[in-house]
Amino acid sequence: MAVDEVFATAVEDGLKLAKRVYAGKERQFAAPPRPATGMERSSEPFLPTAPMVYAVISDPAIVDNPDIPSYQPHVYGACDPPALIPLQMGDVGLEVECLLDAAFVAVSGRWRVHCVMRNKSCDCRLVVPMGEQGSILGVEVEVGGRSYYTQVIELEDYIMENTAKIEGGGLLKPQMFFLTIPQVNGGSEISIKVRWSQKLIYKDGQFFIAVPFNFPEYITPFGKVFSKREKIHLNVNIGTEKEVMLQTTSHPLKEKSRQAGKLTFLYEADVESWSNKDFDFSFSICSDDFFGGILLKSPTTHDVDQREMFSLYLFPGSNQKTKAFKNEVVFVIDISGSMKGKPIENVKSALSTSLLELRPGDYFDIIAFNAELHSFSSCLEPATADTIENAIQWMNNNFVAEGGTDIMHPLNEAVGLLSSTKNSIPQIFLITDGAVENERNICHTLKTHLENSGSISPRISTFGVGSYCNHYFLKMLASIGRGQYDAAYDSDLIEMCIQRWFHRASSTIVANVTVDFFSYLDEFEVYPIHIPDLSGQCPLIISGRCYGKFPETLQAKGILADMSDTFIDMKVQNTKDFPLEKAFVNQHIDLLTAQAWFSESKQLKEKVTKLSIQSSIPSEYTCMVFLQKETEKDESLKKVKKRDSRKHAGSKDNLLILVRDMAIGFGDITATIENHPTVLGEPKEPATSLVYNKAIGCCNRIAYCCCCPCFIKTCSRLNDQLVIVMTQLCTALSCLACSECCTELCFGSD
Repeated sequence: MAVDEVFATAVEDGLKLAKRVYAGKERQFAAPPRPATGMERSSEPFLPTAPMVYAVISDPAIVDNPDIPSYQPHVYGACDPPALIPLQMGDVGLEVECLLDAAFVAVSGRWRVHCVMRNKSCDCRLVVPMGEQGSILGVEVEVGGRSYYTQVIELEDYIMENTAKIEGGGLLKPQMFFLTIPQVNGGSEISIKVRWSQKLIYKDGQFFIAVPFNFPEYITPFGKVFSKREKIHLNVNIGTEKEVMLQTTSHPLKEKSRQAGKLTFLYEADVESWSNKDFDFSFSICSDDFFGGILLKSPTTHDVDQREMFSLYLFPGSNQKTKAFKNEVVFVIDISGSMKGKPIENVKSALSTSLLELRPGDYFDIIAFNAELHSFSSCLEPATADTIENAIQWMNNNFVAEGGTDIMHPLNEAVGLLSSTKNSIPQIFLITDGAVENERNICHTLKTHLENSGSISPRISTFGVGSYCNHYFLKMLASIGRGQYDAAYDSDLIEMCIQRWFHRASSTIVANVTVDFFSYLDEFEVYPIHIPDLSGQCPLIISGRCYGKFPETLQAKGILADMSDTFIDMKVQNTKDFPLEKAFVNQHIDLLTAQAWFSESKQLKEKVTKLSIQSSIPSEYTCMVFLQKETEKDESLKKVKKRDSRKHAGSKDNLLILVRDMAIGFGDITATIENHPTVLGEPKEPATSLVYNKAIGCCNRIAYCCCCPCFIKTCSRLNDQLVIVMTQLCTALSCLACSECCTELCFGSD
């Protein structure tokens, strides 16, 4: 059973168990949603669509109203796995800050453990759906006089300091974060602030975003009259002097302020029921033609990098008459055995749709690969209705998931097909779910090919499916090829993400973008390394660090679809109130990690580690932990413990819980070779297994089979009848031993 199905079943069990909670005459606990009709029950009604907190119930006997104790029939046994009872929410506030193409979200709320007796306690679980390309930034918790917070630390520090594997957080499924708050007393109130980032979607001249903010009815507190307060604060800051216009919104926002490039809105009200829809909105930048600019900012005193920060942006504008380049496209599709089932079917469906979106004058070919190559044609074919129909039929016959994975050969074939293109953009679209051993060699080889190409070299866009492929290899390859990178970790999102990725990469309106500002600088570092093309469906944003002085204005140069040159004037703007370090740190960590992997540079790894810790964003070289804040009492106890520090060496004064699976890893070559089914919608095996083995230090490969953790795990999986038989056998042997002992005592003298 998938992780989300297990979670949904636990919530469904929790809602049934919550019927034991007596709410008085005012209101009974709301009935759970009905499961979907049909052969299979849908887990969707029980998955959170907004930040939620659940009571983790192993012992059902503790379930009761902490304010109005009632007679409850005794319950025997335990919930295994534990049931999850959604806690009632007292108030909630939402803050959204949009900075260029990213949104930073903060939700503050108050929940009450309304379903556990006052003299009992249970763990509570926070679950946060983070929206489009979400990434958790931090959690703060206040409960019962205790305070908790998340912190990013170096992975080696965690290995050295911990003597046990304690995990209480991570990713329940892609873009759904969870965290366990330990031992909360019944009747307690939990105040939580959770922060995450999301990606703004750009389409047809507008930015769109949807923030999960849809709360179920059954978290409404007991009582006829209860003041429910909702508050939403929206701040849009694009960093330019262009006017920003709010287009659509799901909630009634009131405009508080308006400046050049900035908008501020507020919604605050007492409501009868919590928000039952996501908070979504869209806005546009008033400009018909494409435009750009450069933002500069000095580093803060605490910044590990004391170079100037800069960001260069180019927007396509809302003029739909701007002509896009013709495309010569080669789709390179992984059909290895691990793609079997939903992945290959969803890729096939997305590719069929993408073929139908090709414009008159475009050319294409398809290369399917596993350990061998399967080509639709030996040359590029015109994108006519008949040819596309033949290609779709060819895919239906040849997209059979089997065999191994060889990426180098099909990419070389694709580059060869695009070696003589003219007056068009040559495009390679690579879709894979696997990792291979020669990935660095592939990057070096393709880099050489592209450098020796003509005036417009082939663009390489990459798409990763699942958790086994090396996403940093795909990011690096897209950076080298001036293309687009995207990924899908959930099978239901493959088709949508591929279509959007293809639409973005195939809508180039300005190619070969260059900016001669580097001649003014003494030293610079830019992300990504190669400036990509400007797409009609995606703004072009690069950022970096530098030493030197920019002029007041600069020009960006590029090539239009008619192969003529175009120049875009860009004003250099010094800014103090635009948080550049916040807007681009995630991008910097990702691209620096890709470069560190590619170059195998220890210096770059250390740089990523420092940046990750400073920004509190987990990386491949750091981990996130959940810590309890020290109180004044803890500080006084520490002074006493110092006298006996040797005796208690290695012990932890405060709780420390690992938040696992916050990094995507560098692929799994073994799983690719063995054709394991693509991991979609489920977290990988805990990335802390290495940490655990190093920290425990008591189990080698042979002894581990007999150690306590494995023994407990083995016992937990035994059949009930087998356990009964074993118990009876042990009892019989004990009785026999007692009988022999009595015989010796009574008749031994004879």
